[in-house]
Amino acid sequence: MTASTFEQVRNVASDIFGIPADRITAESSPETIENWDSMQHLNLVLAIEEKFGVQLEPEDIEQMKNIGAVATLVEKLQSTAR
Repeated sequence: MTASTFEQVRNVASDIFGIPADRITAESSPETIENWDSMQHLNLVLAIEEKFGVQLEPEDIEQMKNIGAVATLVEKLQSTAR
């Protein structure tokens, strides 16, 4: 995962979860972010799709266990879309 993709994903997560971006790490997950519930997960999915122009499949959404995994997934989807 590149630093720029991670930063962009982290900023999206910051907006969705209402916490400062500097408190979000690659390991941040529903267990460590209080506001990360099923509704906010869906909001994160929609925001990621809009921000990066990707389409997430149900199996992709299941892989979104932490912010680092989201950034890695975005990069994988962007590279296959080209």
